[in-house]
Amino acid sequence: MKIGIIVAMDKELRQLQQLFNKGNVRVEKCGIGKVNAALGAQRMINEFHPDIIINSGCAGGNGDDIEIQDIIIGKEVTYHDVYCGTAVDNCTIYGQVQGLPARYLADPILLGKALSLRNVAAGIKLHEGLIVTGDWFVDSKEKMQSIVEKFPEARAVDMESCAIAQTCYINHVPFISFRIISDIPLRDTDASQYHNFWDTVADNSFRMTQAFVESL
Repeated sequence: MKIGIIVAMDKELRQLQQLFNKGNVRVEKCGIGKVNAALGAQRMINEFHPDIIINSGCAGGNGDDIEIQDIIIGKEVTYHDVYCGTAVDNCTIYGQVQGLPARYLADPILLGKALSLRNVAAGIKLHEGLIVTGDWFVDSKEKMQSIVEKFPEARAVDMESCAIAQTCYINHVPFISFRIISDIPLRDTDASQYHNFWDTVADNSFRMTQAFVESL
């Protein structure tokens, strides 16, 4: 099985490259944001022809039971900053690109594999749920609240997952996203938790991705 792993930033790339050195696993950086994510996913598909694509990286968390370093398994993903309106189609909902799914579901086999790691990922707390994506670094409580008002069930907010999911959907490539919680914007001030995450506790944060790949 050929496995493609896509991350957004150099610091994430360095973490994962230390964990994977086999030819059947390729780790690539796409860059930050939806356009970079889609381009990176399409490049991965065109050049590497992976059997599956995994998106890994950090995200802001949401929920009373979510803590920093918890991992969100994206059971479904959507956009928090897309709205096509009702002028042409009154069936399209907020977060949906017209003519495409309202939410992209994780591949059920990959999701089952990921959830089975709850008993083997020692010290790692796993959650499954909705990840919402947008071109918006959430660095204030007000920004996060505006997202949660539309998506109260969201477990994580990032800038790439849904764009990669959309690209994989169009290309018929199974997809799943793992997001490590770096900060809880509704409990934070000026993204201080995010910066502290990289300074103090990020070293072992991508072991879940390694455990997942080893389980395939």
